[in-house]
Amino acid sequence: MKAIALLLPASLLVPACARDAVSEDQAEPSDPATQVVLQAEGGPRVNVVTEAPTGFEGTNGFLTDTAFEAAEEGFGEHEDEPAGLGPLYNNDGCIACHGNPKTGGGAATTELRAGHFNGTSFVDPPGGSLLNDRSIDPRFQERVPAGNEVRTFRISLSLFGDGFVECIDSNLLQSIANAQPAAQRGTLIQVPVNESANRLRAGRFGIKNQHASLVSFAADAYVNEMGITTVLQPVENTSLGTSVATIDAVPDPEDDTDATHPFGIDLQNFIDFMRALKAPPRDTAAAATASAQRGSTLFTQIGCAVCHTPTIVTVPAGTVVNQGAFTCPTALGDKNIHPFGDFLMHDIGTGDGIVQNGGQGTRNQVRTMPLWGMRARDRLMHDGNTVTRSDAIARHGGQAAAIRTNFNNLSATSQQDLINFLNTL
Repeated sequence: MKAIALLLPASLLVPACARDAVSEDQAEPSDPATQVVLQAEGGPRVNVVTEAPTGFEGTNGFLTDTAFEAAEEGFGEHEDEPAGLGPLYNNDGCIACHGNPKTGGGAATTELRAGHFNGTSFVDPPGGSLLNDRSIDPRFQERVPAGNEVRTFRISLSLFGDGFVECIDSNLLQSIANAQPAAQRGTLIQVPVNESANRLRAGRFGIKNQHASLVSFAADAYVNEMGITTVLQPVENTSLGTSVATIDAVPDPEDDTDATHPFGIDLQNFIDFMRALKAPPRDTAAAATASAQRGSTLFTQIGCAVCHTPTIVTVPAGTVVNQGAFTCPTALGDKNIHPFGDFLMHDIGTGDGIVQNGGQGTRNQVRTMPLWGMRARDRLMHDGNTVTRSDAIARHGGQAAAIRTNFNNLSATSQQDLINFLNTL
């Protein structure tokens, strides 16, 4: 699929479309000289770019310490049937899939997806490719139906740094793709932003880049992973196409709203918590070793950095993103982040065969896995089926085959230097 340039309309400059840059629960700008100039993606930069705060604990400044603690507590809650859990679900709380090394990280938990490839197109089974692992009633337990030979697991992803990722200019993602060699060029897809009447923005979250905003991501996780409906996703999933209404005792939408929580009280906790997480920290002591520094140089020399982009700058503070639904605040704007990922889709021979928002051309493409925070993971790649760094490199094919060959041609010492570098991320 050809990459698509994304330019937002000038109408998004209207401040009324955006959430206030600083609400009563958000921290005030620490630098009084910082300017918040409302503008659409692609606008000019007026502030000095600084490093994003890093760490596995505490707020990045999007929320006050008190508000962050409250959001973290909500994130750690476990749901039950009276609260709307199920009828189909994978886990009973956000923390169950996002807790390593601290609340907001990843986990070894996976979700199951399946479908059928008819030789031309991927075809969803009844009810969609996601097959939930659990049900509150065994009669509705989902299983892979006959004739669905495409089967894959997807590992739970870390949420650290995602508030900054949401504030990456869509045009910058396009420029990253344009700068990549043709053989390694990534695909930028446009996906619906639920909170903006499903208008389109460049995808950046999820294995298939199926979401562009953290609000959409959160609403999707609530209904698909916990079976809890919201105003953004008010319809329960079926059990392989069969309605679950007979065992669903809680009226939809199940997450209550109020004047300050228009998307849902619990859902807003999840959204605010994600936006307030710091970027993953480096192991600075290990990174200072001679071996890791040599490995850092090799990482670029052999081509890993083509897709695992080391540094990206977020939009200027005050930029209106998510098709008018969110104004990037000072805590998230004008920040250098180091994701070691390009947030584009590539075919590296490990594609899961599933099609979501990107069309049939993305069937065997997956989002470049950002490497920041990978030292806190013992299961790698999109499916979690790989457990060593060298084996993960060996799985790279397709658009990454040449880079894999470059790694294989290194001496054993140089290969270890590169692995040592990866272990600092």
